[in-house]
Amino acid sequence: MFIYKNIITIEPGKRSGKPCIRNMRITTDDILRMLAADMSVEEILEDFPELGREDVLTAVEFSGLEGEV
Repeated sequence: MFIYKNIITIEPGKRSGKPCIRNMRITTDDILRMLAADMSVEEILEDFPELGREDVLTAVEFSGLEGEV
């Protein structure tokens, strides 16, 4: 089920129901942890070529809205 900008999905049986990127197993928390570990967006995209820049930016945006969605 898409819940935010057709990018963030939540499925009860996947990653314990945590918000994921486009039905993948990469959670918004995973992306935030990578950024907190000083990875750049470009480095994340190199490590995870299935992600797009919009996916990473939407995860960051969603993290600020999560309590409201």
